[in-house]
Amino acid sequence: MMFAEHKEDHFHHVRDANGFDLPFGLQDEHGHGMLDVVLPPVFGLQITKFMVLQLVAAVFVLFVFNGLARRIRSGQPAKGRFWNFWESIALFIRDEVVRPTIGDHTHGHHEDHHDNLHVDTHGDHIGDPHVYATANSNLYSHPADRYLPFIWSCFFYVLVCNLLGAIPWLGSATGNINVTGVLAVSAFAATVIYGFGAMGPSGFFLNMKPDTGVPGAFGIVLSFGIFAIEIFGFFIKHSVLAVRLFANIMGGHTVIAVILGFIAAAAHQNVAMWGLITFGSVIGQIFIGCLELFVAFLQAYVFAFLATIFIAGAVNKH
Repeated sequence: MMFAEHKEDHFHHVRDANGFDLPFGLQDEHGHGMLDVVLPPVFGLQITKFMVLQLVAAVFVLFVFNGLARRIRSGQPAKGRFWNFWESIALFIRDEVVRPTIGDHTHGHHEDHHDNLHVDTHGDHIGDPHVYATANSNLYSHPADRYLPFIWSCFFYVLVCNLLGAIPWLGSATGNINVTGVLAVSAFAATVIYGFGAMGPSGFFLNMKPDTGVPGAFGIVLSFGIFAIEIFGFFIKHSVLAVRLFANIMGGHTVIAVILGFIAAAAHQNVAMWGLITFGSVIGQIFIGCLELFVAFLQAYVFAFLATIFIAGAVNKH
């Protein structure tokens, strides 16, 4: 087993590292410095804490939705509080975020998912009201549902990464700008791919070039000026996805670290002062921790919602 000593870095636990903090307060031979269990390199690549946590998040999401898929494949509702919890969140994202935001760009109108029904060969309505089937058993979903796999993946992956940070000695991979940057690049690529698929490459870019209604050369210049702003804004909007998620998660953990740091700062004070500061810091940490749980869900929702808006702008004609 390998160990490594921390340098004087009071925020090492909110950053990525080559290992995990041990909860046992191990020290080196000189009697100071907490030690880490260092993750070994694999094929020359150094494995880090956030890499492991991202893998844990991906495996957990795969486990949950593979299990849900098996349970509802027969047409019967999933049973059990654990499965119902994740199913209810997935349906919320589908019915309250993706479908209303993207709409029915294929048929030119917004389709209410409550009007969709299973229909058997005799024309009787059966089953889940969220989808419908024709007499020849061809299953049709809302046109916006083709984008659901990506939005669901973003939401639940970000959510689980955020929640892992609430577990002692772990951390939130989404508190690293490199992680959120890759997520933002993925959203950017998905927006372009879906936009090209819906409108074609030329239609995708022409959708950003407005008809100003201004005649003559000034109208042409104005139109291309707005087009340039739209292209620039397209990159900026996806960059904000990375910065927003990183700042909120990193900021929350930093606040908790500062509050708990008051205890160590007061260690050389008298016992009464140290006890008062310790009590206040622990209470403050509890309230901030509860807020962090809310932020974990909120930031996953915001990321998924903004990604949905960007996709909606790419696949619907302005």
